[in-house]
Amino acid sequence: MRTWLAPFGAAAALIAAFTMPASAAGEVLKVCLDEDLPPLSAHHRGKPDSGFDVALAGAIAEQLGRPLKVQWFESKLDEDSSPALEANALLSDGRCSLVGSYALTKDSLVVPGVKTAKLPDFEGATRDDRRRRVPLGVLTPSQPYIYSPLTIALGAKAAEKAHDRHMAGVGDLAGLRIGIESGTLADAILMTFDNGRLIDDITHLVPGRDDLLGALERGDLDATLLDLRRLDAYRAAHPDSRIAASGYYYPIGVNRGYVGLSADPALLVAVNKALTDLQAAGTVAGLAQAAGLTYLPPREPAILGDVWMKILGK
Repeated sequence: MRTWLAPFGAAAALIAAFTMPASAAGEVLKVCLDEDLPPLSAHHRGKPDSGFDVALAGAIAEQLGRPLKVQWFESKLDEDSSPALEANALLSDGRCSLVGSYALTKDSLVVPGVKTAKLPDFEGATRDDRRRRVPLGVLTPSQPYIYSPLTIALGAKAAEKAHDRHMAGVGDLAGLRIGIESGTLADAILMTFDNGRLIDDITHLVPGRDDLLGALERGDLDATLLDLRRLDAYRAAHPDSRIAASGYYYPIGVNRGYVGLSADPALLVAVNKALTDLQAAGTVAGLAQAAGLTYLPPREPAILGDVWMKILGK
């Protein structure tokens, strides 16, 4: 199996491997995970913690010979939030050593343009924690462990309308009632496709307020373009759902991996080694399947470049 270590600094990896503190083997491995990102990770009162990333973090901790502690956090969906700054603040404040399921893009890994940032809400946070700002470090990614694409999902009525139509691209949505969440990547893709050819078919919904997949289920809409993870989560929560997966994946997707701080290179070396071994053994794919997550192996480029230029240039 191909190793993904080279793009992340092979020379530095060798140096760090020989400088790994002997005491690290017994230390708790702290991993920050989003509390509401099923089937990747979920932490809800009265229910056991679940998700692919919970299981994967446990497998990596076992490989490293370290006990695992998950630090749960909540990522807000608003225009002022920044996943990169939130992850950096959690890591820089020592809440964890790794943040899981981090989208590996060039924009998300740049040196912060600010010196400090606020922490996201996290389990155990105090009033002071919610007010203070944390001096930031520099983020460094692990190798990727899963690929997350956008996919077309179809409602039952769409299946009837397009029963003889194979979804080979977003252009095949023409003539269907397309629902899309405003301001999302999928919105940009569909609104700009073929000089706006799909615009008249599109209905915009408000993220976090309108129920996109519920509208698809009811037949108010025929189709949508969304993160494959969300479709997996919806179908797991609604086993009788008539929403169908088209099997089409938009060609621009993002790999997910861990992110840590550049000040701790030895940890990332050890994590990369563990991920390589777990991938080779088929463990990563097996954990995804057990969590109800469609597993697609990481793809090149390991770190996605300017996605907007890619979309507008297609």
